[in-house]
Amino acid sequence: MKTLLLARHAKSDWGMPGLSDHDRPLNGRGRRDAPVLARRLVDDDLALDRIVSSTATRARSTAEEYAAAFHLSVVEERLLYAASARSILAIAAALPEESTVAMLVGHNPGMSDAVAELTGQFVQMPTCAVAECAVDVGSWAELIEGSGRLLRLHTPRDGS
Repeated sequence: MKTLLLARHAKSDWGMPGLSDHDRPLNGRGRRDAPVLARRLVDDDLALDRIVSSTATRARSTAEEYAAAFHLSVVEERLLYAASARSILAIAAALPEESTVAMLVGHNPGMSDAVAELTGQFVQMPTCAVAECAVDVGSWAELIEGSGRLLRLHTPRDGS
């Protein structure tokens, strides 16, 4: 049994004309929400042991908040930027076996679609949401469509 956390980056700043989409930072709300949700996950006693993030600035900044809360480093994966559900699940299937609770930080619609493919349950993930999924596999390489179930959707607003 593995646990996969699929996380959408926190709210980004659209107020800088000419800045590429990849380079957009978090806005004020995003900078507030990410550490709050990270602390909630710690308080829920999740044993997060790996964080993989899109290379986009807003995703990396979000991932760094989780990494700080869990005393981990962030592994960057350029293929998570604008990834499809299938690509996201392929990245998860390639996670190192010693990891049992891993988080991928990326973008919508890919993250919402990946939750649906993995669990058969569609959830619309707002910014900074984290879908906590139990994956019924012994090895990440066995991860396929339908091999997981949604345990919980964490959002900054839900107080969970």
